[in-house]
Amino acid sequence: MTEVRTVAVIGAGIMGRGIAHAAALGGYRTILEDLLPNALRKAETEIRANLDKAVEIGKVEASEANAAFSRLEYAGSVDEAARDADLIIEAVPEEMESKIEIFTMLDKICRPATIFASNTSSLSVTEIASVTYRAKKCVGMHFFNPVHKMKLLEVVRALETDDDTLAAVVEVGRRMRKEVVVIKESPGFITSRINAMIGNEAFYMLQEGVATAEDIDKALKLGLNHPMGPFELVDLVGLDTRLHILEYLHKSLGEKFRPCPLLVQYVKAGRLGRKSGRGVFEYKVPGQPSNEADQSAIPVKMPILKS
Repeated sequence: MTEVRTVAVIGAGIMGRGIAHAAALGGYRTILEDLLPNALRKAETEIRANLDKAVEIGKVEASEANAAFSRLEYAGSVDEAARDADLIIEAVPEEMESKIEIFTMLDKICRPATIFASNTSSLSVTEIASVTYRAKKCVGMHFFNPVHKMKLLEVVRALETDDDTLAAVVEVGRRMRKEVVVIKESPGFITSRINAMIGNEAFYMLQEGVATAEDIDKALKLGLNHPMGPFELVDLVGLDTRLHILEYLHKSLGEKFRPCPLLVQYVKAGRLGRKSGRGVFEYKVPGQPSNEADQSAIPVKMPILKS
């Protein structure tokens, strides 16, 4: 089995910095890359704060948190981050073009033995891997937000992923303290496919005036024991991200995944969720201007579309 010692994470957004946190805590030398210096500074601050919080609540020993933080390095280019890596985890936005561009670039930079993983939540890893000369070394690693708290990791075996690559990334996931499930590639995998359908149906119910967003969320939390309601969840994930997933699933799997017109309308209006301060709900944003919302949601009464 390929031995992984150094992990590079491409993209220091919400998912990228969470993955870097988990990799460093798992004992790996971890290089986090982003073209924007501010993104790297924000990632460093947030990872330190999350490690400190884990110590405070007794999840991690102080020495362990400090050791993890010391394993983190930062890079301002893909080239700098990737050259020494044994495993590269791409965490750029959920767009096929962006992921193909990164994998094409990585294939030219990295050693032949380096494993490429995509943190896609729904896209075809087989298609992404096809632009490289190492399809056998490509795999999906679908983490969940917030990465430092969520236990699940979906490892996605693409058409040509070999046994050695699969075993290596499963071991990495376990060292990151994740519960790993292995999936044969299928559009949306397990969780994204089911969540997309639940969330889309919730938007149809809102559009039809069946109930308020607050009551739909309350019903699923109290009646079905979901930890978050579908609208709370989509505001956390991002309405634009959910729409991209639904559009891909609609194209791949048919009419049952056609995006609800109300979701499309929200995205066109710039209501993208917590990251924009407004989604299905509004969020108080301390210290304007900022796109980071706090935890207190205020209901938004949006016009209901007529079907």
